[in-house]
Order: sequence, then C-alpha cells, then structure tokens
Amino acid sequence: MSTISLESFIAGFAYGGTTVLVGQPFETLKTLTQVQSTTTTATLTTKSPSLLQTATTLYQSGGIKAFYRGGVPLLIGGGLMRSAQFGVYNSVVPTLESHYGPTPPSAYYLGCVNPHVVFAGWCGGIGRGLVEGPFEMVKVRRQLVSGWKFGDVFQGFGATLFRNSFLFSSFVIYMDILKQQLHQHDMTLSPFLKAGLCANLAWFSVWPLDVVKTRRQSGKYEGRSLVWLLKDAMRKGDMYRGLSAGMLRSFIANGVSMEVYTAVERELKKKLH
Repeated sequence: MSTISLESFIAGFAYGGTTVLVGQPFETLKTLTQVQSTTTTATLTTKSPSLLQTATTLYQSGGIKAFYRGGVPLLIGGGLMRSAQFGVYNSVVPTLESHYGPTPPSAYYLGCVNPHVVFAGWCGGIGRGLVEGPFEMVKVRRQLVSGWKFGDVFQGFGATLFRNSFLFSSFVIYMDILKQQLHQHDMTLSPFLKAGLCANLAWFSVWPLDVVKTRRQSGKYEGRSLVWLLKDAMRKGDMYRGLSAGMLRSFIANGVSMEVYTAVERELKKKLH
C-alpha cells in the first residue's frame, strides 16, 4: 500500500469517528423523522410530529443519552467506512492518472466535472457501502428501539450500497468543483466550510434514496421493494422527510470531521516523509 493510501485510510478513520461523536444526536432525529409517514385517507391527512416535537419526545424518553442511541455501532463502523471511502478514492485517482494521465480541463463533463473524480468517487462510495451496510442496519434498529436478529444485518444492504455510491461521488464532485472555483478566483475556504457545504449538497442530491434506505432497514416495511418504497414516499410527499435534521448533522459533523481529517493527514505526511 502506498504512503498516500495509508494516510487517507488513517485520516478517514479519524473522520468517521469524529462524525459520529459530533453528529449522532441529529442522526437519531433524522432516522426517527424519516420512518414517520404521512397518513392520508379520503377525508383526513395526518401529519407526522415536527422535528421539535420529535426531539422533545426523545428527550423525555431518556434524556441526552437517548440522542446517542445506535451510536456504538456507528462509532465502531464509522471509522472503518470513512476509512474505506477516502482510502479507496485516494487510491483510485492516482491509479487512473498513472494509466491515463491527468484529465485535461477540456475533457471535463459540462466543463467542470472531472471523469476521474466521478469514477473514483463511485468506487469510494461502494467501498464505504460494503463496510457500512450491517452497522447501519443495527444503528437504525437501535435508534428505533426495535428488535433485530443476526439474519437481519444485511437488510437494506443494496439500498445502502446504492445510496453511498451516489452520495460519496456527489461529495467529491462538489469538492472538486469548489476547488476549481476557489483557485480560479484566488480564494480560500476552511476545511470546515468546504466539507460542510459540499456534504449538504451531496446529501440533498440523494436524500430520497436515504429515506428509502432507512425505511427498508427499519423493519416496518417488511416485504416492500425499494421501488415500492420510493413510489410510496413520493405519493405521500415524504421524499425529503428528515431533511432539516440531516442538513444540520451533515454541515456540522462533516465540517468538524474534515478539520480533523486535514490535521491527521498533515501530521502523517510529516512523519511518513
């Protein structure tokens, strides 16, 4: 394994652990909100509780500790899956460049999207999804205080893999476009702002897939396919349910985590070179 890959895997592990510690309360609220479905009958539409109502009920059920339900599986798996996504991404990019050379700007899609970044991001997302699937299912069940057995750990695995491939590729595409724009205008942004903004854009781009993934893993929609769940969410207007909690978690957790990632990677480069 190259030094660059090693740095990325270790820094990615630090990124993942930080994301869980900082963002888990918002993650729990997001999950609880996503599984709540709008109920519509011929005469009445019953709306789900608001984010504030959900947070109040959660606090009343177990105090601050309740907001960290499902945190242990993610704390264990979070470091591994972020390590996988950044490690794979930063291994694929130089591999592509060594075989085909750097992509000239004239070959960018829409004048700003580097095809190497797209492919490497897709690979990084797959790498993350392969690790994350079982941990994510356990996290969801713990957050919902719902039982599960070992045979359930791969429930929603395909949905997690599908979501992550789009999620991480979107994230690195936005990061690369932002980098180009900052360079072009001779500007700088902190790792916190760059990661927070790009993570929010990426999550917004794939949010319906995350709603479907969470519902698939919740155990409340047994026997329902991903297509059925997507159509059901669309019909009920639930495609972006839990978005506010998710955006808060994404911006704060990813911003802080990128600061940690940058610091760890910088220190490793000093020690390994």
